[in-house]
Amino acid sequence: MKDIFRHKWYRTMGLAAFAVLFAAACAGTEKREVASQLAVARTAVADAISAGAPEFSPVELKAAQENLDAAEKASIAHDYKKAKQLSEKAQTDAQLATAKTRAGKAQRAEDALKESNRTLRDEINRKTE
Repeated sequence: MKDIFRHKWYRTMGLAAFAVLFAAACAGTEKREVASQLAVARTAVADAISAGAPEFSPVELKAAQENLDAAEKASIAHDYKKAKQLSEKAQTDAQLATAKTRAGKAQRAEDALKESNRTLRDEINRKTE
């Protein structure tokens, strides 16, 4: 009977050790995923800034920066779920800012071309009169 209890005790301790190691491994994986997502979000914000978002889409850029700051604070506080959600939102906001910036620049270029064409047409019309 003593051997049965000893066997159960070893099995219980083995399962407990496995559970602790598994939980530690999962926590480490989650931390790495959040760190990776934060890096992606930081890059997206930097890309938006370099694309000209402060001029063309300041609201979206500000939202991205605020979400990134909040994500970094959540990561420091070991709230990895919240940090991941906020960093994904920051990335999305930054990508939106970049897209709006590109659209704004394209619109500006189109307006400049239209103005140039209008000027050329006016000159041609003056010469023919």
